[in-house]
Amino acid sequence: MTTTVPLQIIDLHEDGFHPLVNVSVFGRIYKMVLDTGASKTAFDHGTLLKEFIDINSSDRLSTGLGTNSMVSHTAIINDMHIGELKIEAFEVAVLDLSGINIAYRQLNQPEVLGVLGGDILVKYKALIDYEHALISLKSSL
Repeated sequence: MTTTVPLQIIDLHEDGFHPLVNVSVFGRIYKMVLDTGASKTAFDHGTLLKEFIDINSSDRLSTGLGTNSMVSHTAIINDMHIGELKIEAFEVAVLDLSGINIAYRQLNQPEVLGVLGGDILVKYKALIDYEHALISLKSSL
């Protein structure tokens, strides 16, 4: 089964573009940045605290964001949907994304829950169509 959903391509003016995708999690719709350069999907720490999601420390060090010495935290997300695609329990990195959301607000852009990374994009064989602002994902069923 293939699910195709729209992307919202936002203009960051001097800093390029970010594709956003709607996801349903915690009974709400959130926007996430589609990030093909991120190895792992990451959620905002503050949002997870508000949703009473358990956050765990990890022995792994996070890489990216200009460092390889960031202490890593993770959480298990039990029920997320992208369009009709149901993504069952999976582990996400947990980061403080408040700075990104402040910058987005200053540009009159929507806040985001996090980044949808390579772990989900590869597992569900994502095809990104920038011309038509769509992403297609395939479930293994």
